[in-house]
Amino acid sequence: MKGALIGLDIYNPLASVVVFQYNPEKLTRSLTGQFTGGRRPEGAGAAADSSTPQPLRISGPPRESITLDVAIDATDQLEKGDALATSTGIYPALSSLENMLYPKTALVFANQVLARLGVISVQNPEAPLTLLIWGIKRILPVRITQFSITEEEYDPRLNPIRAHVQLGLTVQNYEDTGLLSAGGGIFMAHQIIKEVLATVNGIGTIANLGSTGFSL
Repeated sequence: MKGALIGLDIYNPLASVVVFQYNPEKLTRSLTGQFTGGRRPEGAGAAADSSTPQPLRISGPPRESITLDVAIDATDQLEKGDALATSTGIYPALSSLENMLYPKTALVFANQVLARLGVISVQNPEAPLTLLIWGIKRILPVRITQFSITEEEYDPRLNPIRAHVQLGLTVQNYEDTGLLSAGGGIFMAHQIIKEVLATVNGIGTIANLGSTGFSL
């Protein structure tokens, strides 16, 4: 199974579909919990009692960021004489990734025309819903926050034929997209899968303890 990054763009559905040629060897995830409450610090207010603990409450889903490195290589395609790779190298794959950050040119021109016609309020184009697909158990709405490309080799026409792309992603939860939106629904499905897997893990752990027994 291949990982993928897909931008759901109704104006050009095929322009932002990137299936990873090689699955990254590692994926780094960072989660920051969102909490309120806990023990009140001294000086929090005249009526505050710093000795009275307050309940620690979860105010929302954690903020999650993901980083991964994607390798793109046209060597195999060039050896097979692939016409697209021979004429463009890996430009198409790089363009699909980069287009997730660009507004569509048709909308840019349309907004410019509206501005010249005197339309006071011209709305910026909405970013497409971007999904990180990492197996059937991890499909997440994300936002690309960091993007760097290291081109490592070129053909005689200076088309890049090998590159490493470092991606920084921020997971978009239902607070970011709205619970009833497509992104919110996808995130909640992912969270439900987590809860089911956590329950399975708990059952398995208790079963293993029961089978091994305890000794003092």
